[in-house]
Amino acid sequence: MLRIEGQQQTLCDRIPRRGFLQIGGLALGGLSLPQLLETEAASGSGSSHKSVIMIYLTGGPPHQDMFDLKPEAPADIRGEFRPIATNLPGVQISEHMPRLAAMMDQVVPIRTLVGSDGRHSSFQCVTGHRFGNQPQGGWPGVGSVLSKLQGPVDPSVPPAVNLFMQMAHKPYNHPGSGFLGNAHSAFQPDGDVLANMKLNGVSLQRLDNRRQLLAGFSRFQRQAEQLVESGQVDPFTEQAFGVLTSSKLLNALDLSREDPAIRASYGKDDAKALSYGHLGYQAIMSKFLLARRIVEAGARCVTVTFADFDWHGGNFSNGRRVLPLLDQGLAALVNDLKRRGLTDDVTLVVWGEFGRTPKINKSAGRDHWSRVACGLLAGGGMPMGQVIGRTNRYAEEPVDRPVHFKDVFATIYRNLGLDPASTTITDLNGRPRHLVDGHQPVPELI
Repeated sequence: MLRIEGQQQTLCDRIPRRGFLQIGGLALGGLSLPQLLETEAASGSGSSHKSVIMIYLTGGPPHQDMFDLKPEAPADIRGEFRPIATNLPGVQISEHMPRLAAMMDQVVPIRTLVGSDGRHSSFQCVTGHRFGNQPQGGWPGVGSVLSKLQGPVDPSVPPAVNLFMQMAHKPYNHPGSGFLGNAHSAFQPDGDVLANMKLNGVSLQRLDNRRQLLAGFSRFQRQAEQLVESGQVDPFTEQAFGVLTSSKLLNALDLSREDPAIRASYGKDDAKALSYGHLGYQAIMSKFLLARRIVEAGARCVTVTFADFDWHGGNFSNGRRVLPLLDQGLAALVNDLKRRGLTDDVTLVVWGEFGRTPKINKSAGRDHWSRVACGLLAGGGMPMGQVIGRTNRYAEEPVDRPVHFKDVFATIYRNLGLDPASTTITDLNGRPRHLVDGHQPVPELI
């Protein structure tokens, strides 16, 4: 695989330069790239390019301050934020999300998300399963499932890409590929997760000279072509050379290729939106745009983290900083998917691991609340312009239409061309495992 040695630097779009130049290599956990491609080929590749962008709102977002405000509740429950009207009659959301309010006909808030594991972890949002009683090896993330069942759309673009930030609380980080193994791990285009393959000794100092870099790639490509022509490589190694010498994923990750007006619509990256952003909890707006560019290049699944919502204190001061940024990023992404004709093919899911307590604590915060949470869906060919579910007067629990995490996963898999009721993946003991046991797609979204 391809890695160029040198000290790590950060680009203006906050992608580490070292990681940015590692994207040619896709092998993980000691598996070579040819082995990865052979494994994916054995499982077969889907005929269509349906995809999912999943945005994990780290720490549990406050549903009462976003999509399920209760203005008639007592002050210590309703909080400081006012509801505002949306472009759907009778539907209101937070005053700090005006862009989404103006396009509520293009999204679907779920106000009655249930079945939370109650854990501060990305596990349930990424895998669809509770953390306990796992099969040997653990449950795989949705991207790994798609890698196994459908393989790559394009041999030069991995099926699953992980854009999670590295966060101080380890369970927030991506849970991985579980019992499907490293061959189906989501590819992370930054960080030292890949084994080394030197590029003709090119160092970071020489990278500043673009002609030297291009010359290094040219030499590598010529060597690869000579090996292929000599008949010394098998088809999967030949395909691996194609990945390493392709610029498709590299171009997708290069935001300088994007229309400046579109890039600006997503807003500026804000590493200091939260006072503890140095721990990895940052509002990196460019990741929304990267997600769109990566699925457009051929990925089936892109997972993203955004900021942090574990506001046991300062719920409203933090919300005033973070919610407008989330509003801008999501609105730009939904508009961008529509503009590029991707609304029917890309399913967007935005959620966290649980909701927050109705009652505000003494630190002006909201604590953990697993009885109900919220989510936002868009695209995927689903009927938009509706709100699913209703909670009681204090947003404590559903009054009607509870929607389980697994119901949402069943909907995602359906949108991706998989039957959640009959499709299985085999665990390490040879046992077939259903994607979501006993759950069906949300009827309102079919």
